[in-house]
Amino acid sequence: MMSDERDFVLLVTIVKKGWGDEVIKASRKAGAHGGTILFGRGVGIHENKSILGLMVEPEKEIVLTIAESSLEDNIRNSIIKAINLDEPGTGIGFVISLDKVFGICHPFYEMLRSQK
Repeated sequence: MMSDERDFVLLVTIVKKGWGDEVIKASRKAGAHGGTILFGRGVGIHENKSILGLMVEPEKEIVLTIAESSLEDNIRNSIIKAINLDEPGTGIGFVISLDKVFGICHPFYEMLRSQK
């Protein structure tokens, strides 16, 4: 199912390993229907740490959340508050406007269907 009927956004939150579930909980509390957690590693200048001469690979969780743009502020603020994202070193987040969404999961499908 494709949708041009509503505006959607993608919230991307990158946090330390183990914090992705907290991001999902906060976003659901604010109205999101879920999210996807991907795993990655940081390569920034502050990520190059070593312990006893061994490089430590900084593991990250990338949380992808698609939501209606009308919920974006609430979801973003809920995530920031839940994991103290406004504190240095806790992670980063950003929002991307989506032109089209397809293959919508069940909750989005029901929401769009009820609008017809």
